[in-house]
Amino acid sequence: MLDTQKIKKMHKLAVYESGEGKQHLAISNYYRSDYIGLALIKNFFLTTIGYGLLVLGWAGYRIDYLMSNAHRMNITLLIAGALAGYVILLVIYSVLTYIFCTLKYARAQKGIQKYYKGLGEMKKIYDREESRNEKITGRETQS
Repeated sequence: MLDTQKIKKMHKLAVYESGEGKQHLAISNYYRSDYIGLALIKNFFLTTIGYGLLVLGWAGYRIDYLMSNAHRMNITLLIAGALAGYVILLVIYSVLTYIFCTLKYARAQKGIQKYYKGLGEMKKIYDREESRNEKITGRETQS
């Protein structure tokens, strides 16, 4: 006999597993500090590459001015300004990455807890069915 409660619960768990649960399960494989640390390392490299491309694009756009006025410019100040901009950008993106990943990890943990609670409920349903079946088959063999 089909149990609609069991089917609904199984469907709900399957939808979670194939949807956002896929990402939540992947996140839950990490400790919080490892997950955030890995995200910050990725952030460092991507910010460095992005800032480098921005500086190269700006320098390419302003190449005429830079070449004609190179002898009048304070190169040390220009490099210091570029490095200061890089550090500021890196700090801002790192803080945003930390906040975003902390929230994402917390959401994933809540989702996983609900998922495991649903699995526990499914186990209880199967255990009840099994005990009912054992009682029925036990009665038949005694008769």
